[in-house]
Amino acid sequence: MIKRAFLPLLLLTSGLASAADLTEMEIRWLSAGAAVLSYAKQDLKLPIDITVQPQVGPNDVPLALGYDKGRCKLVLSMRGNPTAEDILNNVAPAQRPLMIEAMVAHEIGHCWRYAQGVWHVLPAGFEASQNQTTPHEAAADQLRDTRREEGYADLVALAWIQQRHPDQYATVATWMRQVRAPSPAAGSHSTLNWLQLASTGAAFTPGLPVFEQASLVWRQGLLQEQ
Repeated sequence: MIKRAFLPLLLLTSGLASAADLTEMEIRWLSAGAAVLSYAKQDLKLPIDITVQPQVGPNDVPLALGYDKGRCKLVLSMRGNPTAEDILNNVAPAQRPLMIEAMVAHEIGHCWRYAQGVWHVLPAGFEASQNQTTPHEAAADQLRDTRREEGYADLVALAWIQQRHPDQYATVATWMRQVRAPSPAAGSHSTLNWLQLASTGAAFTPGLPVFEQASLVWRQGLLQEQ
């Protein structure tokens, strides 16, 4: 029972004494993402801490990833948040753990980029264009760089699903496109160009680590920006 067994290890880095300190929703989300977190912490040795916010803020999303003093911070903001699971409203209850697993894999994709020291850095062979002559242009550059990181993390999520749940790939990929579709064309989470490149699991190269699989498809999307 890897999901339940892994909870004590998560709690060691969350500042909580036991599973009794978690809400039912937090336990469900951590259990759904346990396989991803186990791979990241135990196999990859990524520096990840779990943070559970005691009270949600006005702009908090239920699951987010930050980086502080060389460590990734996976933050759960669910307490007092009546819309925490709205993202799963159109998902059948039996499939919700799968979507949460994909969301956790997305956040681990961010952690990987931070840990490798390449956050907002383009891969070799791509030239970064900066237009920071005015505050508006600087903000546009920042938005573009963030959108690229979101695209990479979405691809990590899909590469993970293709590797661990290939029979469910189409379901997860369709759901992710639906989630991203409402975003403004130039928004920070407008990743449809990358998601469309990975409409099927065949987009990913078998036998490579998920981060490398995602990187190959990510580069294709970056080429489309040129």
